[in-house]
Amino acid sequence: MIVCFDIGGTAIKGAAAYAADDVRPLARQQTPIHDFNAFVSVLKSAIDEIGGTPECVALSITGIIDPDTDTSFIANIPCAHQRPLKADLEAALGLPVLIANDADCCALAEYGVGAGRGHRVVFSAILGTGVGGALVIDGKLINSVGGFAGEWGHAPVAATRAGNPPEDLPRFACGCGLDGCLDAICSARGMEKLHRHLTGKAMAAEEILESWQAGEADAARTIDIYIDMLSGPLALVVNVTGTTIIPVGGGLSNASALLEALDQAVRARILRRFTRPLVVRAECTIEPGLVGAAVLGFDFVRQRSAP
Repeated sequence: MIVCFDIGGTAIKGAAAYAADDVRPLARQQTPIHDFNAFVSVLKSAIDEIGGTPECVALSITGIIDPDTDTSFIANIPCAHQRPLKADLEAALGLPVLIANDADCCALAEYGVGAGRGHRVVFSAILGTGVGGALVIDGKLINSVGGFAGEWGHAPVAATRAGNPPEDLPRFACGCGLDGCLDAICSARGMEKLHRHLTGKAMAAEEILESWQAGEADAARTIDIYIDMLSGPLALVVNVTGTTIIPVGGGLSNASALLEALDQAVRARILRRFTRPLVVRAECTIEPGLVGAAVLGFDFVRQRSAP
């Protein structure tokens, strides 16, 4: 048995995991964002509630671990930010601790028990509040020691001319400090920004998608440009990594027509030809952070017990 946590700036979700497909959540607890001792106490109380001696503790976090310094970067949890979090937690809990980014855990969940089952290479994409991703190869995270691998949403690669007929576009500023990131224009807020730029109308992403499916011309133009901007970089990810499945999570993944359009556009732009869908909706939509942490933990246990 291992103990899993999905830790965000608002809540800490804990669970006892007896297998990757047998994860039993506990009640959520508020995240103490300013007091590290209180933060540790929440974890300890969950471990005590489960009982027994877990083989390890696996965490899904909304941040990253710097692979060069082992220092955490978790801006929305100040007490866990910029510290040797793994070492600190192992000392406090007396157990091995594994830490992975929440997008990485989504990818592990899809590889282990979701849409990525049976695939050697799985690139999990997030299309929601942000554009994120993670890469799993043969069951291993490509950035198992931490870092930014898989973050395809952040780089100045967004097209400045897209759609049919082509539309000239500015390089929108991104929260990461760069201009022209996919995160700035292809996230849900980015779609809204794009629509406002093209039409002057302020609409929520859900409304834009509904209008598009209803055949409204302005929304159709926005989605045409959106798909053109997103599919090229995603096709490049496929060519570079050799992924054979792209499970998509995040709020925009609920729009099946959007994923179908993105899938067709990506498959038309890659070197390998697939006769089946490549871009699909993620299957682990319930507690993917906990499930991914469980996959991470049980892989650690297997490695430790191997001869």
